[in-house]
Amino acid sequence: MKTILKIPANNLGDSYSPLPEGCPQGGVSNKSELNKKPIFINGIEIEQRLILELPYNNKLKERARLLRQARNLPEVLFWMQVTKGNFHKIDFDRQRVIGNYIVDFYIKALGLIIEIDGSSHDGKEVYDKIREDYFISLGLRVYRISVDDVMRAMNFALMGLENYIIEHYGVKT
Repeated sequence: MKTILKIPANNLGDSYSPLPEGCPQGGVSNKSELNKKPIFINGIEIEQRLILELPYNNKLKERARLLRQARNLPEVLFWMQVTKGNFHKIDFDRQRVIGNYIVDFYIKALGLIIEIDGSSHDGKEVYDKIREDYFISLGLRVYRISVDDVMRAMNFALMGLENYIIEHYGVKT
């Protein structure tokens, strides 16, 4: 919906005009796209890949909320390192519903899913592959971190994520 200002037109009647500041070139776009701030990791600019419309199964909303409250230790420890912009001022979502799946973490600005893989993934390689292929078909990328790395070498896990983001999203100069 456009906001229209009613402005008298020199006693010739009423005329209507868009906001005085005008519209952005190319039209109005999603607010999050308009407000995106540049991301830098170790001095390297990171290209943002906003995917604004992802499939969402509303039936999984409550399950995602319960998973956030479940306090899975490796996920909580990782979350503590990345929440509130602690990781290069990048915004992370936790237990995000995408289609018929719930992902551990999602970076909207990059279209990047981060999965913490522990024993719950053992023997589920085929399922994980189907799931990952689905995400890739949506234009998303998936980065996996082992529970062992989170529990025993968090700095190593975060450095691996930094390197992955730089390699796949770093602006080439």
